[in-house]
Amino acid sequence: MTAATLAPVTGTVHSWDLSIGVDGPGTRFVTFLSGCPLRCLYCQNPDTWLRANGTRQTSDEMLTEAAKYVPFITAAGGGATLSGGEPLQQPEFASALLHGFKELGLHTALDTSGYLGPLASEELLAATDLVLLDIKAGRPETYRRLTARELEPTLRFAERLAALGTPIWLRYVLVPGRTDAPEEIGPVARFATGLGNVERVDVLPFHTLGQSKWEALNRRFVLAGTPTPTPEQVELARHEFQSYGLVAY
Repeated sequence: MTAATLAPVTGTVHSWDLSIGVDGPGTRFVTFLSGCPLRCLYCQNPDTWLRANGTRQTSDEMLTEAAKYVPFITAAGGGATLSGGEPLQQPEFASALLHGFKELGLHTALDTSGYLGPLASEELLAATDLVLLDIKAGRPETYRRLTARELEPTLRFAERLAALGTPIWLRYVLVPGRTDAPEEIGPVARFATGLGNVERVDVLPFHTLGQSKWEALNRRFVLAGTPTPTPEQVELARHEFQSYGLVAY
């Protein structure tokens, strides 16, 4: 299946951007899709939770936009990334975009929580070169408190990716007092080591830059008083992952 053989698919896009180094290797054309089933307490973009907050776009329209930057992106060793929100909430649209990016000659990445992994078709994953997988806590009860959802679907999706041999860059947000304890990091590290396809772990320090978006939506930002982790705390978390043989940044 290729994008050229498919009719354009319409989806809901929050925004798009060009980024360097944070959404996969190299310079990336990043498409942020609207809609997300999780309600993460530290979400930077709660305005992406609802599909209604996005703009209706066809896959052809987005691919035409991306095509303008292909020479620049390929020269910089980059590609295209689907993010959100949660891209797997719009699986047909996501699949059409990923196949289209591949036809443009771009490396593809899927930034996902994995919670909606069952919606990812074999065709979608066949056009995915890399998955940026967020595992937000090691204990199910902590995960539930942070996201209002269950951890298990994410773990099953990760195992499916391992069976396919799809590379994973694991992302772990370090929130002091919530996800910085060894009891949270250890289970994630052990699980990641057992998969065999986790190329790196990115420890992402919690911050409050998204608080103004919560307030604009008249939502209470529960973590408003939570400090940003110190460099020492971040390094300790990285060391914990590294102690399991993982490459951590």
